[in-house]
Amino acid sequence: MNFLEKQTVNERIELMSNLSKQFLLRAHQIDIEGSFPYANISDLKNTGYTTLTVPSRYGGKEIELYELIRLQETIAEGDGATALSIGWHMGIIMNLNEKRTWKEPVFKCLCEQVMNGSLINSAQSEPKTGSPTRGGRPETRAEKCQNGWVITGRKTFTTMSPVLDFFIVSATINETDEVANFLIPRNTKGLIIEETWDSIALRGTGSHDLILNHCFVPNDHLVEEISSAGKKANGWLLHIPACYLGIAKAAQKYAIQFAKEYSPNSIVGPIIDLPNVQQKLGEIELKVMQSEYFLYGAAKQWDVSNDEDREKMGAHLGAAKLTVTNLAIDIVDLAMRIVGAKSLSLNNPLQRYYRDVRAGLHNPPMDDMTLQLLAKYSVNNN
Repeated sequence: MNFLEKQTVNERIELMSNLSKQFLLRAHQIDIEGSFPYANISDLKNTGYTTLTVPSRYGGKEIELYELIRLQETIAEGDGATALSIGWHMGIIMNLNEKRTWKEPVFKCLCEQVMNGSLINSAQSEPKTGSPTRGGRPETRAEKCQNGWVITGRKTFTTMSPVLDFFIVSATINETDEVANFLIPRNTKGLIIEETWDSIALRGTGSHDLILNHCFVPNDHLVEEISSAGKKANGWLLHIPACYLGIAKAAQKYAIQFAKEYSPNSIVGPIIDLPNVQQKLGEIELKVMQSEYFLYGAAKQWDVSNDEDREKMGAHLGAAKLTVTNLAIDIVDLAMRIVGAKSLSLNNPLQRYYRDVRAGLHNPPMDDMTLQLLAKYSVNNN
């Protein structure tokens, strides 16, 4: 199996569907143990999936956003933690290629590393700043020294930390008090992963703390100065709602299969024939359709838009995330109502789906910020 050998979107989605079935077989044990899905990530690397968003000029497929979210959604049907983890890597490479904010030699070098199996994610959150989307300044500090920078600080929620090869770290520069992103390789002296991840949701993401103890990086590893101006629209963040839609679809499939097979002796035939069960299944399908149209539509609009039009899509992207994530929670809840008390068993996947989709409320952008953005959008366009 190799994604790079497949020529069409549908072929790659079919390949991912087969791979995702293997992830589903491993998901329960990973969740129970709170371990990391090493085998899943290895499969994604070995099949070439992790290179699909690398630009074609550096050997990748340079897939569009629509295909990315379809593939990410499919991964999540097998294991949400794996999907959210690898989604950051995939989206960051896509975003760097679209925005061109890094110097090309540094980006080229990173892409070459990714083509050879390296993985990357951002480390932005900190204990005292909360979500970076709310504007908190990093307490992680960068001090200029001869030939480079010395970085010191602690980052939280560093997803996929057990296998990352590169970290994009935000830090405040001592000399200027400006904020910048630094590219820090895993093998940098003073870089430590402290295993702190104890969440009840998405237990397999390995979102531990990153500790930077006087880590030296060369001058060109200051990859981007972060402007205090308004945030740019980021289509790649749709990988987040795609993850939760995938989890919701897994819950839908489980509920349908259960309803087809479960036949208590109080009725004739399986419960799928009962009107109240069909009502809930209809509600689930409606919410799935609403999610697909909103999410897929936003992604396709991004793909066909120029840079100027993309910058006007912030409200639409936020609305897609808010809508899909909250509908995913509703879908899982309805699936659990169909299955009943059995859905609360530790051996039942629905209780895992229920915990996992709740995490979407705490991924950026948060619902309250999206609603504020939508209010401003409404005022400015009416």
